[in-house]
Amino acid sequence: MIDRAAMRSRYEAVAAHLDERGLRLFAAGEARAAGRGGISAVSVVTGMSRNTIKQGLKELEQQKNAEPSGRVRRTGGGRKKATAKQPGLLEALQEIIESAIRGDPETDLLWVIMSQRQLAKALQARGFKVTHKTVRRLLKDLGYSLQANAKTKEGANHPDRNAQFEHINALVNSFRDDGQPAISVDTKKKELVGDFKNKGRTLRPKGKPEPVRVHDFIIKDKDHGRASPYGVYDIAANEGWVNVGVDHDTAAFAVESIRRWWSNLGKKRYADKANRLLITADCGGSNGARVRLWKIELQKLANETGMSITVAHHPPGTSKWNRIEHRMFSHISMNWRGKPLVSHQVIVQLIASTKTKTGLNIGCDIDWSRYPKGLKIPKAALKKLNITYDQFHPDWNYTLHPAIP
Repeated sequence: MIDRAAMRSRYEAVAAHLDERGLRLFAAGEARAAGRGGISAVSVVTGMSRNTIKQGLKELEQQKNAEPSGRVRRTGGGRKKATAKQPGLLEALQEIIESAIRGDPETDLLWVIMSQRQLAKALQARGFKVTHKTVRRLLKDLGYSLQANAKTKEGANHPDRNAQFEHINALVNSFRDDGQPAISVDTKKKELVGDFKNKGRTLRPKGKPEPVRVHDFIIKDKDHGRASPYGVYDIAANEGWVNVGVDHDTAAFAVESIRRWWSNLGKKRYADKANRLLITADCGGSNGARVRLWKIELQKLANETGMSITVAHHPPGTSKWNRIEHRMFSHISMNWRGKPLVSHQVIVQLIASTKTKTGLNIGCDIDWSRYPKGLKIPKAALKKLNITYDQFHPDWNYTLHPAIP
């Protein structure tokens, strides 16, 4: 079997240091060493034509004992470039690409993926004689390559964004040094429960993929609906809890998930030492900074546990910086990739079985409670809270204290 990766590595290592003849002889040597199918393999890896490689093989045979002549090729030898034989080819290709990128209504490739074969057809329609391989070489000369979307836009940066991150890190370090719990919370993407396709691949016998539905829509009274996994990640302990809800993702559900984490994991770990709790959360969603029900429910939790609950929200547009995203949710997604989430029990088992080299452990359970949407909390209800707002961005940072009897 020909190792094309190794061949490409060797070619890239010497290509910049050899002239045309040297590259031709190098390619011929690789083709000879590869044996059957070597010429085709070298042609794909180096981009040289098969005839060029064959010519190199002839030169190797003819010049075993010959003295080096110093010439790269015979006078007038070599195939002329397509751009030399067809004036205007490069400009036409550039025009087609740019017009398609701009979405020009007159483009030959309106709103389509610009594959090399499609570009070749568009050029052929303009009278040029090209193949997709020629287009590939021309695209390389023009500096184009196939690229995926890059998630880099986070919206407008808030002027106090970095200052808030520093504030959060200082709080986390302070709570951790004092032996007080500090958690990161968020809702994972809602999942369809049933024999639906789940992104990713998993090992199975060849030719026997697990069958799932073609369409992702729920049939009433037959499917299990959706699951809303709300996660709680203990930053210092590298330990997590996921509350798998079956109803709406509301602030009441979010705080209930924190309550269950405390009852099942947090209380055991911190015993009687904890009198404060730090929660780092996104600025939006069920645990959003402007959600009144979120603060009302946290006040209830503070009253029940006797702990002061400090909340620090991440700045808007920075949800991916939340610790729980890359320390827990990403590992859960990797663990169940390619596996249909056929039931809530399967979801719980897959989440609970998620492990990492750093020792991550995750507890999980199903929350069958109902959490109605649209509850109206009057602004006056906030006046009953025993809350202290931080001097730095009080809209993002505040502490709820247990109510005074």
